[in-house]
Amino acid sequence: MKGNTMVKQSIFGRMAQLAKANINSLLDQAEDPQKMLDQMVRDYTNNIAEAESAVAQTIGNLRMLQDDYNEDVKNAQDWGNKALAASRKADEYRSSGDTVDAQKFDNLAKVAIQRQMSAENEAKAAEPSIASQTEVVEKLKTGLDQMKGKLNELTSKRNELVARSKTAAAQSQVHDALKSIDFMDPTSEVGRFEEKIRREEAKVRGQQELAASSLDAQFNQLEDLGEQTEIEARLAALKSGGAKPAIGSSANSSAAGSTVEEADFDKL
Repeated sequence: MKGNTMVKQSIFGRMAQLAKANINSLLDQAEDPQKMLDQMVRDYTNNIAEAESAVAQTIGNLRMLQDDYNEDVKNAQDWGNKALAASRKADEYRSSGDTVDAQKFDNLAKVAIQRQMSAENEAKAAEPSIASQTEVVEKLKTGLDQMKGKLNELTSKRNELVARSKTAAAQSQVHDALKSIDFMDPTSEVGRFEEKIRREEAKVRGQQELAASSLDAQFNQLEDLGEQTEIEARLAALKSGGAKPAIGSSANSSAAGSTVEEADFDKL
């Protein structure tokens, strides 16, 4: 019985300690709050199971004490009734002059009274234990309810913490993703790709300008070649004695007008 009492006191002490625990303070001191909460949930669950077993056993012991008490009270009442019945019977025999039977029933009444007193003493002796056990049961029930409340609080805190952790992780992922696609950052992949396209576009423009310049040069060469050909043709005509009329010349000009004077060569 003493061992059971010590076990109950130990469980009751743990229940009181756990029920008074400041969850927020413990979480503030924890390196890994979620891991600590998981461990606390397991501890509370195990302690609640032990506490429920201890409360059930204590209630069972209390009910046994109450049953014994009620039985002692009933026995005391029964022996009291028997003592009263024997005493009345003795009085009847004494009234009729039968002192022998009267004494016999008086003796039976005394025995019944002794049994009544014994039962009353046993019931009276059990009263403190019943009161004490009743108090313990009520405290255990209260502590058990507090532990269950703390377990619910722990579970809610854990779920809240897990949800916040997942939200923070998601926000961090989004933040990292946004950083990786920063269009204003020239070192980003998009920036490098844009720069590559710009270089290719500039190269194409350069090629186009180069091609246009080459085409203009070719046309200029053609124009120079045409002019040279005209000069050669006119020179050949002069050598052959013919004269190709110049642009703007009249068909009725005199032959003397086509002759180059020596003075004109001097001007050249």
